[in-house]
Amino acid sequence: MKQAPFEQNIIAMVWDCDKTLISSYMQDPLFRHYGVDGAKFWKEVNALKARYAEQGISVNSDTSYLNHILTYVKAGIFKGLNNALLREFGKELVFYPGLPDFFAGVKNLIAEDPKYKAFDIRLEHYVVSTGFAETIRGSAIAPHVDGIFGCEFIEDALQPGFLDGAAPAVCPAGSGSSAGREITQIACALDNTSKTRYLFEINKGSNRYPETIDVNSSIARESRRVPFENMVYIADGPSDVPAFSILNYNGGSTFAVYPKGDVKAFRQVEMLRRDGRVQMFGEADYQEASQSWLWLTEKVRSIADRIVARKQEAIRSSAGTPPGHLT
Repeated sequence: MKQAPFEQNIIAMVWDCDKTLISSYMQDPLFRHYGVDGAKFWKEVNALKARYAEQGISVNSDTSYLNHILTYVKAGIFKGLNNALLREFGKELVFYPGLPDFFAGVKNLIAEDPKYKAFDIRLEHYVVSTGFAETIRGSAIAPHVDGIFGCEFIEDALQPGFLDGAAPAVCPAGSGSSAGREITQIACALDNTSKTRYLFEINKGSNRYPETIDVNSSIARESRRVPFENMVYIADGPSDVPAFSILNYNGGSTFAVYPKGDVKAFRQVEMLRRDGRVQMFGEADYQEASQSWLWLTEKVRSIADRIVARKQEAIRSSAGTPPGHLT
């Protein structure tokens, strides 16, 4: 009999970043460092689509900001911007109340419960963001997550002939360290729709076994590492509707957050709930006993209980009837 590759005993909490884990945008430290007016930068980004359309060029409005950052680098405004600096900016990110403690706390709720421990049920955290992966890696949340998916940059672009060894990569002065290096190309760009790819990576296990499993591989639902029904997706708004839809359609759980006292944001998440985009919402407060803490912890417990019930039923059905005394 063919053995199932995974126990399907993993629960995954998948998080957006900006406005979900932090109250602002992770590009703010970048603008402060270089004395750039962030509002002006975003105004330019928002105008790119229409301006390029005049040239007959279609651009992705979700990721065009990455190219505009490279334009600022080439113009000398973001001189010296590299991956090491992007990671340093992560130290400046200010997280919502209760973070990052919530991440470890909810993991322990599952890991330390004897009922769940008996079946080796574990919880993993993932961040999927259209922001900078390096900045998230440098933040206080990084030690508590099991995977970070975000936009990434290349510093030293490989040149034509690099396979022959005749033309090495362009390495700026001081290439032995981060000094003198600058980002030159986009390595990975996530938009609001492509974020769903990483839900499938977590689902199938290709993020853990990239040499064995491709995200586009056909894998039976019962053979996937983290079933969608074992996932909880947490985000802040309409830009995450594609990811919300994948989870809702496949039996997963969806939760939206809004800043305390923000009426406009409240109305937005209420509209998402009313339209069936999310199952529940709460304030972006992850402190113990807050509404968001209560809903999220109860949700992961209910998923864990369902896994326990499935495992127990499998054990019962595999055991035959014991012999008894004849009467």
